[in-house]
Amino acid sequence: MNKPHRPTGNAIHEVFPYLCVKDAAAAADFYRKAFGASERFRLTEPGGRIGHLELNLGNTILMLSDEYPEIGALGPDPNGSSGVVIHLHVDDANEMAARAYDAGAAIVREPEDQFYGERSCLVQDPFGHRWLLGHSIEEVSEEEMQRRLTAMFDQT
Repeated sequence: MNKPHRPTGNAIHEVFPYLCVKDAAAAADFYRKAFGASERFRLTEPGGRIGHLELNLGNTILMLSDEYPEIGALGPDPNGSSGVVIHLHVDDANEMAARAYDAGAAIVREPEDQFYGERSCLVQDPFGHRWLLGHSIEEVSEEEMQRRLTAMFDQT
């Protein structure tokens, strides 16, 4: 049954990625080294488990917590794949990829120029989260992107 659309008066003001990881303290250190994040604050249980940690990542807040298996909050398998990719639009994707690699990330796809006007690459952090790092190399209209995508698949 389809419900009628009812305006609620609510508006989304911000979106905060909230990552669950096997070791939030180590993840915060990785994001500092790889992406230049800085810590805002953390809430830690008496036993040491991090319940909430906030990082400044550019003009975005990245939230982290340790795993809480008792409520089903688990991080991705560090050796597997995640269906979520976080895109960081940066000044220099090559340099950011090198920093991430030096900090412990795996390079999933090397930096290369893309049909949609970015130079980008894909890295996976040691905690199983995937990051698309890209910078603009040209302005491309939606029509031109579609043309390039179609041509790319016509070649296969």
